[in-house]
Order: sequence, then C-alpha cells, then structure tokens
Amino acid sequence: MREYTTQMDAAGKGIVTPQIAEVLKNETISQELLMERVAKGHIAIPANRNHTNLRAAGVGEGLTTKINVNLGVSKDVCSFDGEMKKAELALKFKADAIMDLSVSGDTEGFRKRLVKDIPVMIGTVPIYDTLTRTGKATEDLTIEDWFKTVEIHAENGIDFITIHAGLTSKCVQSITTNPRLCGIVSRGGSILFEWIKKTGTENPFYEHFDRLLDICEKHDVCISLGDGLRPGAIKDSTDAPQIEELITLGELTKRAWERKVQVMIEGPGHVPLHEVEMNMKLQKKLCHNAPFYVLGPLVTDIAPGYDHITSAIGGALAAMHGADFLCYVTPAEHLRLPSIEDVKEGIIASKIAAHAGDLAKGIPGAIDRDNAMSRARGKLDWEGQFEQALDPEKALTYRDSSRPKDGGDVCTMCGDFCAVKRVEGLL
Repeated sequence: MREYTTQMDAAGKGIVTPQIAEVLKNETISQELLMERVAKGHIAIPANRNHTNLRAAGVGEGLTTKINVNLGVSKDVCSFDGEMKKAELALKFKADAIMDLSVSGDTEGFRKRLVKDIPVMIGTVPIYDTLTRTGKATEDLTIEDWFKTVEIHAENGIDFITIHAGLTSKCVQSITTNPRLCGIVSRGGSILFEWIKKTGTENPFYEHFDRLLDICEKHDVCISLGDGLRPGAIKDSTDAPQIEELITLGELTKRAWERKVQVMIEGPGHVPLHEVEMNMKLQKKLCHNAPFYVLGPLVTDIAPGYDHITSAIGGALAAMHGADFLCYVTPAEHLRLPSIEDVKEGIIASKIAAHAGDLAKGIPGAIDRDNAMSRARGKLDWEGQFEQALDPEKALTYRDSSRPKDGGDVCTMCGDFCAVKRVEGLL
C-alpha cells in the first residue's frame, strides 16, 4: 500500500517523492521550503500516477514561472498528427505544460498518445469532452455524464484538469444583473452557464465537489479551478461576476486541501495594465496563496493578429506581481485555430514574459543567462550569443541574412560605428 495519496499528502508526511526530487533538481529552492509549500498548497506538482514518463515540474511560490501551450483539434481543422507536431515544438522550446483542448474526433486516443509520448505535464478540460464524447445537447447531459468524463481523463493520465466549479447559480444571477460588454468568453464557462440556465439546477461540479475530489485524490490529479467568468474585454475586467466566482474558488480550494488534493487557480483574461497587479494580489488573498495560472492577461482588445504581444506585456507584469503559470497566447487568438508557426510565436512571447517576471521577482539564478548573453555581446562573441538565445535558429538566420561586406565581426546596423568595437581594449 502506498504511503501517500497525493504529492501534497507526501510533502506533509515528509516523504520526498520522485516528483519532488525532480523539482528540486531543476529549481533553486531548498528541500525544506519546497516541502513546506507543497504541503500547504502554495506549490502544486501536477503528476498523475498514470503519466509514467513525466518530468515533473512545480508551479507556485518561489519557483520559476511556468508556461503552458494550448493545442487540440476542432471540427473544421481536425489533424491529430498536426497537433502532435505542435506538442513536439513545445518540447523543443522548453514549454512546461501542454493542454489538449480538442473538441472533435477521437479525443481519448489523442490524449493517450500525448501522455505516452510527451514528458511534460498535460492538462485538459473535461467539460468540453463531455459534449464531444456523448454527442448530447447540453441540457440533456446528466451528472453521470459529467463525472464519467472526468474519470476517463484521470485514468488516461492527465496531470491537471480545468473544472469551472465556481460558476454557481449565484454567479449566473450576478452576470445577469451585471451585464457585460462581452458576456462569457470561456468555453467551459459558457457550457455550464447554458446547463444551469436550461436545466434550472446547480453546477454539478460545485454541488458534487466531493465526488470530484474522490477522483482527483485517487489518481493524484491537480484541479485547475477554472474562471468561467473571466473578462473577455478590457471594460469587463475585475467586475462583480469575476470576483463573485473568485471568492467561490477560494472556498473550494480549502475543501480540496482538506483532502490533500492539489489546486491551481485560473485567472483573467483581458485586464488593463493598471489592474494587473491588483488582480494578482486579490487572487492570492482570496485563494489563500494557491498557485495562479493566467491566460495572458491581454492588456488591450485592439490587436488581433498580435495578441501574443498584448499577452506577453500583461504576462510579464502578472508574473512580476505573483502569477506562477502563464498560458500562452498566439497571433491567431480570436481569429482561427493556430498554425505551427503561430504556436512558435506564442511560445517565445510567453517564455519572454515568464523570464522577465522571474527577473523582477528575483528568482535566484534567473539573471545568469542574461549575464552570459551580455558577456558574449561585450566580446562580439556571436556563437556565445546564439547559445543563450531563446530561439537560436532565428537569431542566426537574422545574422546570416545581412553580414558586413568586409566580413568583420560587427553587424550591419552599426558597422564601423559599433560601440563595442570602438572601446575594445580601452575599458
């Protein structure tokens, strides 16, 4: 019989699991502090026992900011092989997690393939898959339908599941009496909103939260408590429905921790710059310092085609003020299913944001790579610069596309006016 049920339970008992050891190997935090924070729920290590090839990662206080890559097929673009290439690209550029948001085809087969071949933590949204799996209209879904899907995902080896358990009947009333410019933009949130409105019953994951905890405890699945009422417009940011749901998520977090089930909290969304810090601190306060996982946040609504940039701006600020996990956004956001090129752009933008946040938070060792890059630049050591670059191939391509005519070691921006070259040997 196992000595522990979940990573949180193990940490509370002083047991260093292989997953905890893996996190210690890749972070600068001490073992004592990591164990304390995992035991309290301030750090989560999503690690389903059925994901046997997982390279575990920690999300939370004092750790490097992690990034997630969303992928998955739709009815209109349904190529699981294409999505697998995106997953492999995510590994190449050192993403920390992948979420499969597929809503068509053999979703279970693809999940199993991801878990078998991808060694980073995998997340899903079982609410979507309940519709796909059953083929039923939303109002015809039963309690058993909802929880059967969760059980399948847990058995498939999914490490964290997004569950919008905080979107209660009370929240439905709140958004009805506090109309928004852009309504509900969460797919999972809209499905549950529709189910509550059409059936006249409570959110099944809120009403039967203990049943959800039973499944997650059994397989050590981390619950990513979804923000079904996250703002999808700058004007709707930090409104009553968003905060109403966040308060409920804080209450559910305590219930999960009582069962030693790990939790992350999902956050906005579209948030103007001056409200980002407040949103981060509000979540940490209301949700008892649980790890915070944010989509963006996007700091303006007017940049379709460039939302990886609006997201990176908000993501860097969010990470600086306490966000632990950034969900990437691609240039295709709001427009289409992203291509593999879009995925790469989104990953790099999110990696920049996460690293900038780590520098601002003073994560030990975060600045080492920047210092190595600066030393290489100060010596016009191009190979050294490429070695430290987030995307070495792109940097080399730019360098090769425009070389100095005399073959020198400067670049074509400055040439003979290169500041580094001019003071060489004088400093």
